[in-house]
Amino acid sequence: MAPQAEKLDESAIHMAMNTLGDWQISDDGIGLEKSFKFADFNAAFGFMTRVAMAAEKADHHPEWSNVYNKVHLRWTTHSEGGISNLDVKLAEMCNALANSTSIK
Repeated sequence: MAPQAEKLDESAIHMAMNTLGDWQISDDGIGLEKSFKFADFNAAFGFMTRVAMAAEKADHHPEWSNVYNKVHLRWTTHSEGGISNLDVKLAEMCNALANSTSIK
């Protein structure tokens, strides 16, 4: 069963941001965003495939775009109206997956 989303308060979001590296709070304040650059399209698409499989398992899906070797990702929890524990968990997972992929 997929984990339950719990909206984070401002203090918890601030603590999470200290561990997430280059992730940013979105301009609207309700999401986490990061752009990744990979060695080539194949590496970018492979990363997206691994993220998609993890997202499906967690029943929590990103907003994203891909142009050649770049992937822009946004995690937000619409049902909670903001950033949740699931967004942070999946952002951490994205960092780990990106580190195991050919980053440029």
